[in-house]
Amino acid sequence: MPIILWKLVFILLTTVIGIFSCCHINVTEGDPAIPAIAKYFCTKGRYEEVNPYLIQDILAVNRSILKPPSARCQQIHLTAIIRHGTRYPTNKNVKKMQKLYELVRNSATAKQSWLREIKTQWKMWYTEEMDGRLVQKGVNDLKHLAIRLSKLFPSMISEEKLRGGLIKFITSSKHRCINSTLSFKAGLTELWNIKDMEFDHDVNDALMRFFEQCTRYVQDVEKNPSALTEVDKFKQGPEMMRVQQKIADRLGVPYNLITDDMAEAAFYLCAYEFAIKTVNSPWCRLFDEVDAQVMEYAIDLKQFWKRSYGHDINSKSSCILFHDVFSRLDQAVAESKSDQPVTEAVTVQVGHAETLLPLLTLLGFFKDSNTLMSTNYASQTQRSFRTSSMLPYAANLLLVLYDCGGGDLRLQPLLNEKPVTFPGLNDRQASMPLYQDVREHYKDLLHGCDFETECRLFKNV
Repeated sequence: MPIILWKLVFILLTTVIGIFSCCHINVTEGDPAIPAIAKYFCTKGRYEEVNPYLIQDILAVNRSILKPPSARCQQIHLTAIIRHGTRYPTNKNVKKMQKLYELVRNSATAKQSWLREIKTQWKMWYTEEMDGRLVQKGVNDLKHLAIRLSKLFPSMISEEKLRGGLIKFITSSKHRCINSTLSFKAGLTELWNIKDMEFDHDVNDALMRFFEQCTRYVQDVEKNPSALTEVDKFKQGPEMMRVQQKIADRLGVPYNLITDDMAEAAFYLCAYEFAIKTVNSPWCRLFDEVDAQVMEYAIDLKQFWKRSYGHDINSKSSCILFHDVFSRLDQAVAESKSDQPVTEAVTVQVGHAETLLPLLTLLGFFKDSNTLMSTNYASQTQRSFRTSSMLPYAANLLLVLYDCGGGDLRLQPLLNEKPVTFPGLNDRQASMPLYQDVREHYKDLLHGCDFETECRLFKNV
C-alpha cells in the first residue's frame, strides 16, 4: 500500500477514535479484558464504566460541558462531595465469598474450562482483615480525580489556592475515606511538585456519616427488618430464583445449594476481581447479561429502600449535610456580593455511597414515576434510579457557584463529572440556574429539615 494511503488510513482512524472519545462513546465494547456484565456492578463498579472515555485516557476532561451563560461568569466556589475509591470487600462479604468458594471447590461437578480454572488455579485471597480498606486502585481513583478536577476547574483547584489555605478537606473517620482524602491531596501535591507544605483535613462523622447518628433512621430502617420487605420478597421471587437455578446448572450442583446470598457472593467476586485487579475473572462466567440485570435490580431495590426514596427518613437523615452545603454556598455569595475574596474557594468532602445517596434523594435526583417494588422488575428496565451509574467508586457530586456580574449568581450541579439538572428547575436555565431560584426551589428544606427534629425517635407516651 502506498505511504500516502497509509497516512490517510491513520488519519481516518485517529479521527474516528477522537470522535468516540469526545462524545463519550465506549469504544471498548466487547473488550475481552472487561466483563460483559461490568456495567451492572452497582456500588461495586469502576468509575471508568460510568465514564468510558477514561479507559482511553484516565486524565481526560471536557471543559465545554461547563457552558456558563456569558463570558463574564467566574467560578467563585466549588463543593465536591466524593465517595471513597475502590476498596476491598468488607468482612461480611468476605465470609459469603469464602462459603461460595468452598462449595464450588468441593461440590461443583460441571466440566467447563473456566470452572476448572476456579477449582485448580484461583485461590481465595480475600481475608476478613481487609475489611473494606482502600486498595491501590482506590488510591489512583482519587489521585486521578484530583488532577481531572484541577484541569476542569483550573481557577478554583490551583496551587495558589491550595497553598493559600482556600481549599478545605473534610472526611469520614473510616480508613478508606481518610486514605482517599490523602490520595486526593497527593494527586495535587504531586501534580504541582509541592514538597515544602502539608495540608490538613478535618474528620467529621456528623457530616459524612450522619446516617449512624440519626436515631430514627437507625431504629426505623437500619435495625428494622420490615423496612426491607420488598427486597426480601424479590430475593424469593421468580427472577432471582431463575438466576440461582442457572448458577446451579453452570456449576453442576443441586438447586437448593445456591441461595440468594450465594448468588450475590458470586456477583461480587466477579465485580471485586475486576475493580481491584482489572481481571475478567472466571467467576463472571456464572452470569449472563439477563442474570446481571436481575442482580443489579436486587441491589438497587435494597439501596432504594434502605438509603433512598423507600422511606422518608432515609433522605431526611442527610439534612445536616444539606444545610452545611448551602451554608458554604451562602457564605460565598455574601462575600462575593460584598466584593470580598471568597475565604473557602473549594470544599472537598470525602464519604461513602451512604453519604451521597440520601443527599441526592433529598435533592430529588433520579426519582422515577413508579416506586421500585419486588413485583415490577419488568416495568423498571428504563428506570433512572441505577446505582451502577450513580454511585461507582469515587462517585462525586460537584456544585459550582458562578458570579456572572450584576448580582447574577448561578449554580451548576455535576454528577460524576457530567452536568445534571436540579429536578423541578428544568425550565429555568436548566444546566446552570440562578442561585436564588435554587434556594427558592428548596426553601421548604432550607427552612425546615432540621436534623435533630427529623432524627428524634418519637415515642408514644
